[in-house]
Amino acid sequence: MLLRIVSILFPMFAIAAVGYAAGRFTRPDLSHANKLNMDVFVPALIFGALASKDFRLGEYLPLLGATTVVVVGSGLAGWALARLAGLQPKTFVPPMMFNNAGNIGLPLAVLAFGEVALAPAVVMFMVSNLAHFTFGAWLLDHRVRLTTIWRVPTVLATAAGLAVGLLGVAVWEPLMISIRMLGDISIPLMLFALGVRMADSRIAAIGFGVFGAVARPLVGMALAWAVMLAIELPPRERALLMVFGALPPAVLNYMFAERYAQEPDKVASMVLIGNLAAVVFLPLALALVLD
Repeated sequence: MLLRIVSILFPMFAIAAVGYAAGRFTRPDLSHANKLNMDVFVPALIFGALASKDFRLGEYLPLLGATTVVVVGSGLAGWALARLAGLQPKTFVPPMMFNNAGNIGLPLAVLAFGEVALAPAVVMFMVSNLAHFTFGAWLLDHRVRLTTIWRVPTVLATAAGLAVGLLGVAVWEPLMISIRMLGDISIPLMLFALGVRMADSRIAAIGFGVFGAVARPLVGMALAWAVMLAIELPPRERALLMVFGALPPAVLNYMFAERYAQEPDKVASMVLIGNLAAVVFLPLALALVLD
């Protein structure tokens, strides 16, 4: 079991480690690459998965509901913990609520459960991503216009992919191959960029970071377990939901905190320590779900 878990996680952490080394010694500017990834490659990955003729949204409605409960429940738990610990809820709740379902969740799903796990993993990422760009942005600034959400490329790709899939439109196969090839760029680039960003980050509020880094996966896994008792899911989706619950805070939380001046140093600390702590919590989640 240990060797199996190591073999699943090694490629992911190895690519991130290469990114970290590049960040320390060559300091590459990935701002343009990251923008391309979020504007082109990730949307291509999402569209390719949702527009596939094998994708049936109705089959994933229970998973969609279960994921929503985990995301919302993590936010409520984060608010309660923030009030008990005397922390700013606007600082603590988003990293608790929005995990790294993109940079880590998507590649981990494929590595652990194969290509067939990509579609349900995209469904979970879709829920988290949509909630982050709507409620997450509104939480930090109530003046945010939620109508602009449709300008986000990942949201547009989600809507387009769902429309094509639900209407049964047959996309020309050479075009789908091209889209999938673009999508294939996104996962290794996300992992590499995560490593580079970790090399640039500095830990400021260690206590806050450790508290959040531990609370995020523990709350997420507890909620995933509770949801699975109430919602019947296929075995693979049960496993994916547990892994989803164990994911660390998304790097995007730091970008939002910096944009809206919501204690970005504390959020950066929670994100950085949380992603480092993933070497403990992700193997734990995999050990709970792998046969």
